[in-house]
Amino acid sequence: MTKADTPERQQAQADHYRQSPRKELARPSAEALSFPGVPAIRRPLSPLERWYWIADQTSPLNGIFRSRIHGHLPMPLLRRALSVLQSRHPLLRTAISAQEGQAPAFRPVDVAHTPIPLRHVQVPALDPDAGTRWEHEVNERELSERIDWRTGPLLRAVVITLEGGGEHVHDLILTASHCIADGMTGLALLKEWVEIAAQLSAGEEPSSTSRRALPAAEDLLPRHHQGEAGAAALTDLMERDAEEARRLRPHRIVPSRPIPFHQRRTRMVHRSLTAGELELLVDACRQHEVTVHGALAAAMVTAVATEAGTQDPAYLSIGSPLDFRAELDPAVAHDEAGTYAATLPSRVLYRPGVPLWPMARVISQDLAARRRREEHLSLVNLLDQAGPKTSVDADSFMRYMDEQGPINMCLSNLGRRGFPDRIGPWRVSGTQLVAGISVTGAIVATVLTSHGQLTWNFSFVEGLVPAPRARRIADESLHTLLSALSSAPDVRQASG
Repeated sequence: MTKADTPERQQAQADHYRQSPRKELARPSAEALSFPGVPAIRRPLSPLERWYWIADQTSPLNGIFRSRIHGHLPMPLLRRALSVLQSRHPLLRTAISAQEGQAPAFRPVDVAHTPIPLRHVQVPALDPDAGTRWEHEVNERELSERIDWRTGPLLRAVVITLEGGGEHVHDLILTASHCIADGMTGLALLKEWVEIAAQLSAGEEPSSTSRRALPAAEDLLPRHHQGEAGAAALTDLMERDAEEARRLRPHRIVPSRPIPFHQRRTRMVHRSLTAGELELLVDACRQHEVTVHGALAAAMVTAVATEAGTQDPAYLSIGSPLDFRAELDPAVAHDEAGTYAATLPSRVLYRPGVPLWPMARVISQDLAARRRREEHLSLVNLLDQAGPKTSVDADSFMRYMDEQGPINMCLSNLGRRGFPDRIGPWRVSGTQLVAGISVTGAIVATVLTSHGQLTWNFSFVEGLVPAPRARRIADESLHTLLSALSSAPDVRQASG
């Protein structure tokens, strides 16, 4: 059996042929590689992409994106829509080659033989766990099973259908390799998938025209962040950060027990704010002149400190990924596939019994100042200067990330995304994302505001942070935030 002939690949091909109309199967098998004008990506992985690839080989590093669709949604329609989606994005038509002695590189694949895998899970609507089956699938499969980078594509899909209820309900899940997708990419692909399906359901023929094949993010940095100037800016940043860390000695999440890198697996705890709670949060943040991200991060810091029994004032570190698409040259659109975020740590003082808002203001101001100084762009060069070149020499860098890196505790907040409540004939709800951690930290929370709700998912490395401890931290984060909202003055009444 060849590498490309695994049972999973055979199943994906069988599903593709079973779910696709005959007229589409009649296309030449090599069309994706031979059709003139179709961009293809053939280039070495950048240092950032290479690090994600190395980390994934040690412990799976996937991003998961989910929406609930209400209405009749046939599987063949979704299969066709996935094929169109794949034709539009060059990175969805790639695998990774890694010959001994050569740098790992993207290579194009023949999409007729390597379609995006689509798995269908059918659950009786009367099953008491039917509504949360998507969480089970995320925890048991999507976070723990790596994508086959050798064969590609670097994306897979799951549809969970709740059967037998009064309403057709489907949970759509995309799982992407971090080599080709960050949170913004994954959400954009999920939305585009449903939009294409809506066009097909209306009898339209959606465009299959491919987008441009982009260079690596590092090659699009502004000139003053490349070459010697970029290296100097990174050195200055690392020296400042090291001095601050020595001076403040920030606390980090202490592992409950050591877990070898290759045994680490990510799991997830789902939490959310209702529409009313979200409205109170936005109003309170406006009154206190802080960002929603700052408030959420301060609640997490408080929860971690409280769970650890911290009784004296202490600094804690929390990482925040900053998107830099708009700052590249040329700029990259939010719906172009790729990974375009750098994580900066904020070291903040936790003082037991002090209200949440001063800490939230410090975090908000710290991130705004660091963005103005373009520190996130400087950090993009870290992997080129200090990152591992191969899996063999990755252990020391993994230890650095584990012991000093900014993702030991991290909050990735994508804010309000333009995910509509209706797409075509369907109502859409519950859109959210979940981040894999792999070897890079202990707890990563992902936040998205859509459909009038804020979802707050806490990913954790099982064992490093046992599930009961992760649930305590998630619950305490939510309790801390809601307590701060209940004690805040009614902004709407005060301003009325």
